[in-house]
Amino acid sequence: MSVQIVHADHDHLLNYAHLLTLTDDKGVFEHCEFSQPRMEHGYCVDDVARALIVVTREQFQDADLARAASVYFNFLSNSQTSDGRVVNRCDVFGNWNGPADTRDHWGRAIWAWGTVVSRSRDSVMAAKAYEMFLVSANKRGEFLRSMLFASLGAIEVLKVIPENRTARSLIADTVELIATSRNSNWPWPEDRLTYSNAAIPEVLMQAGNFLHAPALARRGLSLLHWLVENQTIQTRLSITPSHGFGYMQTRPGFDQQPIEVAALADACATAFDISSDESWRSVINMSARWFEGFNDMGVKMYEPRTGAGFDGLTVNGRNENQGAESTLAYLSTMQQWNRYCGRS
Repeated sequence: MSVQIVHADHDHLLNYAHLLTLTDDKGVFEHCEFSQPRMEHGYCVDDVARALIVVTREQFQDADLARAASVYFNFLSNSQTSDGRVVNRCDVFGNWNGPADTRDHWGRAIWAWGTVVSRSRDSVMAAKAYEMFLVSANKRGEFLRSMLFASLGAIEVLKVIPENRTARSLIADTVELIATSRNSNWPWPEDRLTYSNAAIPEVLMQAGNFLHAPALARRGLSLLHWLVENQTIQTRLSITPSHGFGYMQTRPGFDQQPIEVAALADACATAFDISSDESWRSVINMSARWFEGFNDMGVKMYEPRTGAGFDGLTVNGRNENQGAESTLAYLSTMQQWNRYCGRS
């Protein structure tokens, strides 16, 4: 990967207007019709957890974002059961729907709580988040992705409490779930790339760092390098489509989801932190430029006036809806660009 940092057309201060439009006194509305929230679809832990992560790590947090963080935190608090499982969905009237379990939303809630523990300026909120983290992190996820997301929260906890046994055990159990490929032409630990793929190498890299296992970190770096190569055409990202990507398939594939770009930017930030290899900054820059139109369809994937992200890149252009997941993916990616590639 050659390094060529071409600054994205952004300032340090990100535009959170659309995210705040999606936020009411209960949570973040999941879906939009164009830019208008679809209130009838209610809220989900997946998106509220993403929102809490993004606003907590925002270095220029103002009063509006602090209030939003409180809303998101209270929503996640109400989603947790006494045994550590999490209910995902809540309607606009505040009624929780569906089972309490340990699927992806459980993992993302743990990720959010861990982020509050390590990065929140609100010490009371951080202390409460730590309590909720301990309750849920003693459970185990039903799938690899749920464990990966939970481990990203555990990693945040270890940044401030390095010997925390609950966090270390969760990460170790997640690493055990990551298989070793037997196909030299397809070194990925799964038969197909699916979603949030970069979380696998990110957890391996962080596990190597915090569990003092350098071989894990090397494997994570190697897998991330392979993933970037397989999601790049010339000098642009061509990310895994929503139906996945397998051995010997050709690119580009559609629909492409912005959340894949955000996961890649996060993993490359970790790779740069542990390796100081400048090439990872170039991938973060490519991630930001994907939103600006340096993608397989040449269309802009965010709305500069509001900070909204568009819901997907299709073979016919972009999906014009501006839901929570895509907006948060855009903001998350640009946070990493600000930190690693932005103007000083």
